[in-house]
Amino acid sequence: MKNVKILGTGCPKCKQTATLVETAVQELGLQDVKIEKVEDIMKIMEYDVMSTPAIVIDGDIKVKGRIPSIHEMKELLQ
Repeated sequence: MKNVKILGTGCPKCKQTATLVETAVQELGLQDVKIEKVEDIMKIMEYDVMSTPAIVIDGDIKVKGRIPSIHEMKELLQ
């Protein structure tokens, strides 16, 4: 099972990123993906991320400080 965490304080870009991740998972037909939104600033800082939104997949930071394209997100999930 893939574990995807969206790090962000709830700003519009963070919400857009969460929607993008959910869309990519649905379009790929992935069943074994757990999506978690992390909005606690102290938990975000544990990842040493200073700019959000950020995407962490299985413990590795894949994107930070920007919203990825749907194509890029799908590639990261596969």
